[in-house]
Amino acid sequence: MKHRIVVLGAGYAGAYVAGNLARRLSPANTEITVVNAAPDFVQRQRLNQLAAGREIKAPKLGDVFAGTGIRLHVARVTAVDPERGIVAVADSNGGGEVGYDTLVYALGSHVADQRVPGVAEHAFDVASRPAALRLRERLDSLENRGEGGSVVVVGDGLTGIETATEIAESRPGLSVTLIARGELGARLSAGARSHLSQACDRLGITVLEHTSVDAVDAARVLCADATALASDATVWTAGFAVSPIAAAGGLEVTDNGQIVVDRTMRSVSHPSIYAVGDSVYTLGDNGRQLPMNCGSAGFTGRQAINAIVGRLTGRKIANTKLVYQYNAISLGQRDGILQLIDGAAQARPKFLGGRKAVRVKEAIQNGALWGTSHPTFGLPKRRHRLAAQSDRSAEKAVG
Repeated sequence: MKHRIVVLGAGYAGAYVAGNLARRLSPANTEITVVNAAPDFVQRQRLNQLAAGREIKAPKLGDVFAGTGIRLHVARVTAVDPERGIVAVADSNGGGEVGYDTLVYALGSHVADQRVPGVAEHAFDVASRPAALRLRERLDSLENRGEGGSVVVVGDGLTGIETATEIAESRPGLSVTLIARGELGARLSAGARSHLSQACDRLGITVLEHTSVDAVDAARVLCADATALASDATVWTAGFAVSPIAAAGGLEVTDNGQIVVDRTMRSVSHPSIYAVGDSVYTLGDNGRQLPMNCGSAGFTGRQAINAIVGRLTGRKIANTKLVYQYNAISLGQRDGILQLIDGAAQARPKFLGGRKAVRVKEAIQNGALWGTSHPTFGLPKRRHRLAAQSDRSAEKAVG
């Protein structure tokens, strides 16, 4: 029997892991299945641009995995049962189960409402392609009515900053307000914060610092200081959360649901399961938790690949660097910030701003898309067969 590897999620981390495993492991005794809720690859880094009106590519996963031997199952994961080695899914046929011997958990994250009343009912977000398209439709309707409109972006993280600046630049007829819980750009260097402030001024964005939101209504945002802001479209970017599926399946997770792993990205409670991307809680080489971002997806994915290939083929497992090196921030299409990060996860004094930073961010995004669309490019052509012990364990698991 072949050893069954199942990858849950085909975002930056999941698609990368699946493609690399397909190239490095022999199909003679392994089979790889990717389970993803949508048939397309979503460029999550660009969803704020999609919402603002830009056309963003969404390659078909069937095309991405063509010629790799990877099986694509378009379905929504509903549960994981580690004791039985089963994943429950819901698809167009109603649902079913997918069995595995090795599982890669890469379900990513979604927007977190922070238990603020009205967010789920009235706010928009840019955490998924359907959500970004809903926001885009709303912004279109505000522009088409010819009376302008107000957009309130809640959240001063990178997603909030990029969303507010992209909308303000692309739709100058709309009034944009950005609400920051603390100082806007607090994690940036002093120079970068000044650059960000100037960009917001140039784009006409109203910034409310040291402001908390107590509730969201259909047409306003209620702040903790009793201020009520009129809002025709409230965009919620104040944090992200992971799926509760891992916790419900009995895996050891953190308080926020991220899977606890060892240095090789293997679950500390269930050794047949690996976690990568936003779903995983892991410490970087500096001893601090890796943030939820595309860079972390690449590093954790590469480490999981090395571990899975090493363990299944009886080879030494190489350690991948787990680092947090920079933040690349878009401020619309013609401005940006590249902020380098030091070993203590603090902003370095120097930063790169303007069009050069935009080109760097574009290169990162284009590279991520190209690498995902060509998952086996540049990898060794030799595919490794499983070690005898791995074959026996696979047969035992199937039996």
